[in-house]
Amino acid sequence: QVHLVESGGGLVQAGGSLRLSCAAPGIIFGIATLSWYRQAPGKQRELVATINSGGGTNYKDSVKGRFTISRDNAKATVFLQMNSLKPEDTAVYYCKLVQAYTSYWGQGTQVTVSS
Repeated sequence: QVHLVESGGGLVQAGGSLRLSCAAPGIIFGIATLSWYRQAPGKQRELVATINSGGGTNYKDSVKGRFTISRDNAKATVFLQMNSLKPEDTAVYYCKLVQAYTSYWGQGTQVTVSS
């Protein structure tokens, strides 16, 4: 059973920064594709950023230049550095790991940005 452990959410003022982490112990991490999603109240879950096994990244347009996804394969951890946060970034953030055509999700961490 793969268990993803997220941390790093919280309350921050607009313009501030947060760093989310998602650890995946016990999995062959280096070949996995990793993503961060978010879901705001009353809205559908949306893809925020993805990093593949080669380190290639993709971002949702509204977070480009503000968010950075990275991975540490030795620690089996993926990060999301979020800078210049805006109230519209408020959501529950989820990490997702895809390996061998199987998806695993974290439990979610709340990010709240006050204006």
